[in-house]
Amino acid sequence: MIGIKDEAALAAMRAAGAVVADALAAVREHAAPGVALRTLDEVAREVLDKAGAGSPFLGYRPDWAPVPFPAVVCLSVNDAVVHGVPGETRLRDGDLLSADCGAVLDGWVGDSAISFTVGRSAAPADTRLIATAYEALAAGIAAAVPGKRVGDIAHAVGSVCRDAGYGILQGVGGHGVGRSMHEDPAVPNEGRPGRGVRLRPGMVLAIEPILLGGGQDDCGTGPDGWTVRTLDGSRAAHVEHTVAVTDDGPRILTAPREAAG
Repeated sequence: MIGIKDEAALAAMRAAGAVVADALAAVREHAAPGVALRTLDEVAREVLDKAGAGSPFLGYRPDWAPVPFPAVVCLSVNDAVVHGVPGETRLRDGDLLSADCGAVLDGWVGDSAISFTVGRSAAPADTRLIATAYEALAAGIAAAVPGKRVGDIAHAVGSVCRDAGYGILQGVGGHGVGRSMHEDPAVPNEGRPGRGVRLRPGMVLAIEPILLGGGQDDCGTGPDGWTVRTLDGSRAAHVEHTVAVTDDGPRILTAPREAAG
């Protein structure tokens, strides 16, 4: 069942989304060569705690996971695509880091992800990959309007990715968001326009392109049971916003505070 949120619910979700934006901004600010991933998780936890927010990631255990997720943020480096578990690995200059974070505030969830390079040695290929991921996200958001369908969002995202020559992680993509982190409908990163659930005002969707730099879709799960990696060793980028479908156009609920409006 797909929930329709009223303005009060959207305002509450915007508050949760702003906390997520703050946490991701703090992670980005502290990410530097030599910093351990576990330290960045602690940075995100501090932001959530200060805001009085909980984490929908911490302790999350879907059916396929061998253990509950042990952190409040997924940190995926280089060939790690999604669901990276923060540990003692230290960042290096030129690493590509994807950070995925959520927050629960007053019972409502926000969910967002960013990708960026660490330090000063950004490879042109990584810069292009990340830029294309954000282009795909913008295209998906632009399609999130009343009367369109989920397939229109999927087609918009997938077209940008494929046209640029990138692979797309299969089986993982966007989703509804509300009282829970994962709600109906599923929002794939590739699909046919005009297909799927019709979009209505008050629907809230996480739109999250996940691009694989080598052009192949093949990935595998690492020994920790969580971290998904490209099989060809290529780098990946993952970006995401929680977006409300409204009569006035898409409303990004996880935008940074200064970008709210």
